[in-house]
Amino acid sequence: MPFELLRSETLLQGRAFKIRRDYLKTPDGRETKYDIVEHGGSVVILPVDQNGNLLFVRQYRHAAGMDMLELPAGTRDSDEPFEVCAAREIREETGMEAGKLQHLGSFYLAPGYSTEYMGVFLATDLKHNPLEADDDEFLSVEKIPIREAIQKAERGEMPDAKSLAALFLARLYLEEYQINNGL
Repeated sequence: MPFELLRSETLLQGRAFKIRRDYLKTPDGRETKYDIVEHGGSVVILPVDQNGNLLFVRQYRHAAGMDMLELPAGTRDSDEPFEVCAAREIREETGMEAGKLQHLGSFYLAPGYSTEYMGVFLATDLKHNPLEADDDEFLSVEKIPIREAIQKAERGEMPDAKSLAALFLARLYLEEYQINNGL
Protein backbone atom coordinates (compact mmCIF):
# COMPACT_ATOMS: atom_id res chain seq x y z
CA MET A 1 0.00 0.00 0.00
CA PRO A 2 1.50 3.39 -1.00
CA PHE A 3 1.51 6.63 0.95
CA GLU A 4 -1.77 8.53 0.53
CA LEU A 5 -1.85 12.34 0.27
CA LEU A 6 -4.55 13.61 2.63
CA ARG A 7 -4.11 17.37 2.17
CA SER A 8 -1.56 20.12 1.47
CA GLU A 9 -1.16 23.69 2.66
CA THR A 10 1.16 26.47 1.50
CA LEU A 11 3.42 27.73 4.28
CA LEU A 12 5.48 30.26 2.30
CA GLN A 13 5.46 31.62 -1.25
CA GLY A 14 8.97 32.82 -2.08
CA ARG A 15 10.56 34.32 -5.18
CA ALA A 16 12.07 31.09 -6.53
CA PHE A 17 10.15 28.42 -4.64
CA LYS A 18 7.23 27.69 -2.35
CA ILE A 19 7.15 25.68 0.85
CA ARG A 20 4.17 23.44 1.42
CA ARG A 21 3.20 21.02 4.15
CA ASP A 22 1.79 17.69 2.99
CA TYR A 23 -0.20 15.46 5.33
CA LEU A 24 0.11 11.80 4.40
CA LYS A 25 -1.31 8.48 5.50
CA THR A 26 1.53 5.95 5.80
CA PRO A 27 1.25 2.34 4.55
CA ASP A 28 0.63 1.20 8.15
CA GLY A 29 -2.23 3.68 8.61
CA ARG A 30 -0.53 6.42 10.63
CA GLU A 31 -0.71 10.10 9.67
CA THR A 32 2.50 12.08 9.17
CA LYS A 33 3.53 15.38 7.65
CA TYR A 34 6.30 16.48 5.30
CA ASP A 35 7.48 20.00 4.58
CA ILE A 36 8.32 20.22 0.88
CA VAL A 37 10.20 22.87 -1.09
CA GLU A 38 8.27 23.15 -4.35
CA HIS A 39 10.66 24.26 -7.10
CA GLY A 40 10.09 24.66 -10.84
CA GLY A 41 13.36 23.05 -11.92
CA SER A 42 16.83 24.17 -12.85
CA VAL A 43 19.89 23.47 -14.96
CA VAL A 44 23.62 23.03 -14.45
CA ILE A 45 26.00 23.54 -17.36
CA LEU A 46 29.48 22.19 -18.10
CA PRO A 47 30.95 24.79 -20.48
CA VAL A 48 34.12 23.55 -22.20
CA ASP A 49 36.29 26.06 -24.08
CA GLN A 50 38.47 25.29 -27.10
CA ASN A 51 41.49 24.71 -24.83
CA GLY A 52 39.81 21.99 -22.78
CA ASN A 53 38.99 24.15 -19.78
CA LEU A 54 35.73 23.97 -17.87
CA LEU A 55 34.29 27.36 -17.00
CA PHE A 56 33.30 27.61 -13.34
CA VAL A 57 31.83 30.50 -11.41
CA ARG A 58 32.85 31.56 -7.93
CA GLN A 59 30.16 33.25 -5.89
CA TYR A 60 29.18 33.91 -2.31
CA ARG A 61 26.58 31.46 -0.99
CA HIS A 62 25.00 32.90 2.12
CA ALA A 63 23.49 29.60 3.35
CA ALA A 64 26.99 28.05 3.30
CA GLY A 65 28.62 31.25 4.56
CA MET A 66 31.39 31.13 1.96
CA ASP A 67 32.45 31.73 -1.62
CA MET A 68 31.96 28.54 -3.60
CA LEU A 69 33.39 27.26 -6.87
CA GLU A 70 30.48 25.91 -8.93
CA LEU A 71 29.50 25.06 -12.44
CA PRO A 72 27.15 27.68 -13.93
CA ALA A 73 23.54 26.95 -13.06
CA GLY A 74 20.16 28.57 -12.76
CA THR A 75 16.44 28.28 -12.27
CA ARG A 76 13.89 27.87 -15.05
CA ASP A 77 11.48 30.73 -15.73
CA SER A 78 8.08 29.04 -15.10
CA ASP A 79 7.61 26.41 -17.86
CA GLU A 80 10.76 27.40 -19.77
CA PRO A 81 12.27 24.38 -21.54
CA PHE A 82 15.41 23.12 -19.81
CA GLU A 83 17.58 23.65 -22.90
CA VAL A 84 16.39 27.26 -23.27
CA CYS A 85 17.19 27.84 -19.60
CA ALA A 86 20.69 26.37 -20.05
CA ALA A 87 21.35 28.57 -23.11
CA ARG A 88 20.29 31.67 -21.16
CA GLU A 89 22.11 30.84 -17.93
CA ILE A 90 25.48 30.16 -19.56
CA ARG A 91 25.33 33.59 -21.20
CA GLU A 92 24.25 35.32 -17.96
CA GLU A 93 26.85 33.66 -15.76
CA THR A 94 29.90 33.23 -18.02
CA GLY A 95 29.30 35.67 -20.89
CA MET A 96 29.67 32.79 -23.34
CA GLU A 97 27.13 31.35 -25.76
CA ALA A 98 27.15 27.64 -26.55
CA GLY A 99 27.21 26.68 -30.21
CA LYS A 100 26.26 23.18 -29.07
CA LEU A 101 24.28 22.16 -25.99
CA GLN A 102 23.98 18.45 -25.22
CA HIS A 103 21.63 17.14 -22.53
CA LEU A 104 23.52 14.56 -20.47
CA GLY A 105 20.91 13.64 -17.89
CA SER A 106 18.78 14.95 -15.05
CA PHE A 107 18.41 14.36 -11.34
CA TYR A 108 16.49 15.45 -8.25
CA LEU A 109 18.71 17.77 -6.27
CA ALA A 110 17.37 16.85 -2.80
CA PRO A 111 14.34 14.52 -3.11
CA GLY A 112 13.95 14.15 0.65
CA TYR A 113 12.46 17.64 0.87
CA SER A 114 12.43 19.29 -2.58
CA THR A 115 10.77 18.81 -5.98
CA GLU A 116 13.69 20.53 -7.75
CA TYR A 117 14.62 18.56 -10.88
CA MET A 118 17.88 19.63 -12.53
CA GLY A 119 18.95 19.12 -16.14
CA VAL A 120 22.67 18.70 -16.92
CA PHE A 121 24.07 20.14 -20.16
CA LEU A 122 27.46 19.97 -21.84
CA ALA A 123 28.17 23.26 -23.64
CA THR A 124 30.78 23.43 -26.40
CA ASP A 125 31.70 25.66 -29.36
CA LEU A 126 31.67 28.66 -27.04
CA LYS A 127 31.72 32.26 -28.26
CA HIS A 128 31.55 35.55 -26.39
CA ASN A 129 27.92 36.76 -26.25
CA PRO A 130 26.99 37.90 -22.72
CA LEU A 131 23.60 38.62 -21.23
CA GLU A 132 23.15 40.90 -18.22
CA ALA A 133 23.58 39.01 -14.96
CA ASP A 134 20.81 38.84 -12.38
CA ASP A 135 20.79 41.77 -9.93
CA ASP A 136 21.73 39.60 -6.94
CA GLU A 137 24.59 37.73 -8.65
CA PHE A 138 28.17 38.79 -8.02
CA LEU A 139 30.36 36.13 -9.54
CA SER A 140 33.67 35.63 -11.26
CA VAL A 141 34.50 33.10 -13.97
CA GLU A 142 37.39 30.68 -13.47
CA LYS A 143 38.80 28.44 -16.20
CA ILE A 144 40.04 25.08 -14.94
CA PRO A 145 41.44 22.27 -17.11
CA ILE A 146 39.06 19.29 -17.23
CA ARG A 147 41.44 16.86 -15.51
CA GLU A 148 42.22 19.37 -12.75
CA ALA A 149 38.50 20.05 -12.17
CA ILE A 150 37.78 16.34 -11.77
CA GLN A 151 40.75 15.98 -9.40
CA LYS A 152 39.47 18.92 -7.30
CA ALA A 153 36.09 17.20 -7.05
CA GLU A 154 37.69 13.87 -6.10
CA ARG A 155 39.78 15.57 -3.38
CA GLY A 156 36.68 17.14 -1.83
CA GLU A 157 37.63 20.68 -2.84
CA MET A 158 34.28 21.34 -4.50
CA PRO A 159 31.51 20.97 -1.90
CA ASP A 160 28.67 21.82 -4.31
CA ALA A 161 26.35 18.86 -4.94
CA LYS A 162 25.09 19.94 -8.37
CA SER A 163 28.64 20.45 -9.66
CA LEU A 164 29.73 17.06 -8.32
CA ALA A 165 26.73 15.27 -9.83
CA ALA A 166 27.19 17.05 -13.18
CA LEU A 167 30.90 16.17 -13.30
CA PHE A 168 30.05 12.56 -12.55
CA LEU A 169 27.41 12.43 -15.31
CA ALA A 170 29.72 14.18 -17.78
CA ARG A 171 32.96 12.35 -17.05
CA LEU A 172 32.86 10.03 -20.08
CA TYR A 173 31.74 12.87 -22.37
CA LEU A 174 34.56 15.08 -21.09
CA GLU A 175 37.15 12.34 -21.62
CA GLU A 176 35.83 11.74 -25.15
CA TYR A 177 35.89 15.50 -25.84
CA GLN A 178 39.56 15.65 -24.79
CA ILE A 179 40.49 12.70 -27.01
CA ASN A 180 38.57 14.00 -30.05
CA ASN A 181 40.12 17.45 -29.70
CA GLY A 182 43.69 16.29 -29.01
CA LEU A 183 43.77 17.76 -25.49
